[in-house]
Amino acid sequence: QVQLVESGGGLVQAGGSLRLSCAASGRIFSSYAVGWFLQAPGKEREFVAAMAWTGVTTYYADSVKGRFTISRDNAKNTAYLQMNSLKPEDAAVYFCAAVRYGSGSSLRERAYDYWGQGTQVTVSS
Repeated sequence: QVQLVESGGGLVQAGGSLRLSCAASGRIFSSYAVGWFLQAPGKEREFVAAMAWTGVTTYYADSVKGRFTISRDNAKNTAYLQMNSLKPEDAAVYFCAAVRYGSGSSLRERAYDYWGQGTQVTVSS
């Protein structure tokens, strides 16, 4: 079992930045792929970014490429999502997810076994 806890959400003006954190406990985090997803009100959860368990390969949704960066610090059992140049349409609840030995290449929710509770990101225009 892996427990995931997101933090770092909040209110930011358009054009601003936030860094989300995903703290993991319970297992060796370095053997898990990590993904970030968002869910806006009334919409389905959608893929944002992912990193393979090796830490070598990353994937991004087209809408965030060049603005968001996924990273991890295995020594701290923590993954991050650095979000720059935020837009009002980025506002949503952001979730981190993990799967053991995942490649990160699947953009689907069902590829992940463990989920955090989410953190709210609000972007004012």
